[in-house]
Amino acid sequence: MGLLDLLGLNKKKNMKIEDFIKRGATIVDVRSPGEYGSGHVKGSKNIPLNEINGAIESLKKTNKPIITCCASGMRSGSAASVLSKHGIEVVNGGSWTSVNALV
Repeated sequence: MGLLDLLGLNKKKNMKIEDFIKRGATIVDVRSPGEYGSGHVKGSKNIPLNEINGAIESLKKTNKPIITCCASGMRSGSAASVLSKHGIEVVNGGSWTSVNALV
């Protein structure tokens, strides 16, 4: 059991991700195309972190919450921060394998 589990933060985050999924969230994997090709959440969109700014308007038009993911949660955290600053409802899902376990 990790520190986040002891603090109850993983459970809260997972509940938020599950809520987003029930509401039809778009899952955005911000890893490189090569990383994405080696495994990803079925139905997710691959938008590398360095391209996230160019995708803001198209993501806004979906009117869906966004779940970001990557390999460990660092890049997806950066992407979630950018999207949030543009008024998009977003949660950092962390690693794609963690998100995949909830889908």
